[in-house]
Amino acid sequence: MANKIEKYNKKDGKTYYRIKAYLGMNPDTGKEINVTRQGFASKKDAELAISRLKVEFEERGYQKATSNTFQELYILWFDSVYKNTVKESTYVKTIEMFENHILPAFGSRKLDKISVTYCQATVNKWCESYTKYRVMRNYTARVLDYAVTLGLLRDNPMKKITLPKRKQVVDEEQSENFYTKEELLHFLSCVKSDGISRWYTIFRLLAFSGMRKGEALALEWKDIDFTNKKLTINKTLTRGENNALIIQTPKTRSGLRTISLDDNTLSILKDWRKEQAKDYIKLGINTMKPSQPIFTTYSNEYLQHATITNRMNRIIKNHDLKTITVHGLRHTHCSLLFEAEVSIQEVKERLGHSDIQTTMNIYTHVTEKAKEKSAEKFAAYIEM
Repeated sequence: MANKIEKYNKKDGKTYYRIKAYLGMNPDTGKEINVTRQGFASKKDAELAISRLKVEFEERGYQKATSNTFQELYILWFDSVYKNTVKESTYVKTIEMFENHILPAFGSRKLDKISVTYCQATVNKWCESYTKYRVMRNYTARVLDYAVTLGLLRDNPMKKITLPKRKQVVDEEQSENFYTKEELLHFLSCVKSDGISRWYTIFRLLAFSGMRKGEALALEWKDIDFTNKKLTINKTLTRGENNALIIQTPKTRSGLRTISLDDNTLSILKDWRKEQAKDYIKLGINTMKPSQPIFTTYSNEYLQHATITNRMNRIIKNHDLKTITVHGLRHTHCSLLFEAEVSIQEVKERLGHSDIQTTMNIYTHVTEKAKEKSAEKFAAYIEM
């Protein structure tokens, strides 16, 4: 098999190179040994890396060449074990986690130098700085499990640590990442007053359906049944390799769902479809085909996630509104469903939660907020 060198771009816009080097055959399995590495600043650096790998393999053999350090073992684990078990968007995020957090701590360490003490100290440090420290610990443990499977380690030091508990910090901004009924209506009226139908339609749909941002961006007109007032959610727009936009099915089966839509939202969508067709026909684009995405750029490409985020931030700033995120509209929808006395199970199914606990957490938050206001309501009633 030939060696491969290819370019890719990171989110910062810089170009890097990745390699896939063929080293030979694994004498134990009879399979090809291909090693993938990335992060090279130039093609020359990538070519030198391939040469070094080949020399190392010839001099020291398979295990030492590919599993000498944690980083080399990680590459082997990623390519031969992990990559084919998850969606592209998932392994791209996993690569980012390793490159940004795990490899800086473990990458250059020899496997036999990774002790329980070092693992404990590293996870303690992660705990102080990152909310996802448990995920980072778990991925590190999976790589070291592979070392045990290959016979490179006797046991897994990461599994012997005591997982620290993160100090409870009340993040008021995060806990308030939703609008009340009045705040939502005011937000939507501000969006409408800006006079751009596309944005009003997007934010109305997000707020009145509880969809995830990626699910809304992946929608096609065939996904809406105007007659039966139904919306089918069966895909999501996400990021793949080289930061490219890709369409995927939802992560879990619960993400596949059909939900009802109210008459006003359906009417707004119908109006948007007419306006979209009128605007794009001038560019020679037929948007009336069933597979036409509902929300696109002016050149009829998928909208970037950041485009919606930036637009919402601009609306909030221009109209001096309470700051929430785009995902906060989903939280808003969920909260208002509970206020409307929709059952927990119905909310779970409508939002596509894979775990009832996710729904319960929001329910608990809403009911706690209601309790806080009970004293004010009582006083207002008595003093009328």
